[in-house]
Amino acid sequence: MSSRRTAVVVGPLVAASFSAVLILSGTAGAEGGGPASSKGGKVVDEAPAGVKLTTLLPEKISVDNGSKKTAITATVKNVGSKDSGKIRLLVVGFDGLVVKNVEGCSAIPENGLPEGSNSGFACTVGNLAAGKSKSYSVDATYDLSKAGKICLPVQADDGKKTFWQQGPVPFGTANPSPDAPATPLLLGTDNKPVSPGGKELAETGPARDLLPLGAAGASLLAAGAAGMWWSGRRVPGRQPG
Repeated sequence: MSSRRTAVVVGPLVAASFSAVLILSGTAGAEGGGPASSKGGKVVDEAPAGVKLTTLLPEKISVDNGSKKTAITATVKNVGSKDSGKIRLLVVGFDGLVVKNVEGCSAIPENGLPEGSNSGFACTVGNLAAGKSKSYSVDATYDLSKAGKICLPVQADDGKKTFWQQGPVPFGTANPSPDAPATPLLLGTDNKPVSPGGKELAETGPARDLLPLGAAGASLLAAGAAGMWWSGRRVPGRQPG
């Protein structure tokens, strides 16, 4: 557990690793009209009866090699038979993926971020009716010399329970294209970064991918499937929505 105080209750972030899959092509930004996926997601705390929450991320994104900018659509959905009650969505970046803005959401202060993360936003979803979803436009940057992950926890409005969490799940490619205008990335793929010299691939794999969480938050991994709570006072000025 970190000794620093936290400004929001961020909930458990359960680390996961994933296998490399297909290589894709595309332009910088989220792939418009492409499929979305709940890959890397799991139930953490039991939701109220009849409520079943999930999140979706695009299967394909792409990073501008000049500006390092990318765009991601994060969606929360209630696939149950009853209204969700008041909930919130967190969008948290890890390693080379830095979340710069989430439309309509509030930045999590640095001292309120979960260990191992570099950025995050809290979105007040409110009550989500059965069968309904809500999407958020995420602006981010991706340092392609590193691995990069994103995490989407769905929590009770007071942050005391996390009903669903997707990630930290990687975006990456096993086929870097440093000389191209943009590098396409696929959800659930461990990134194979190009070394500073541009001629050799950096070593990657389970040990490296888990290092940021293991080094900065070993207690997180030791907590097991139940995860670990980061708790503290709420962000000043934030009221339950």
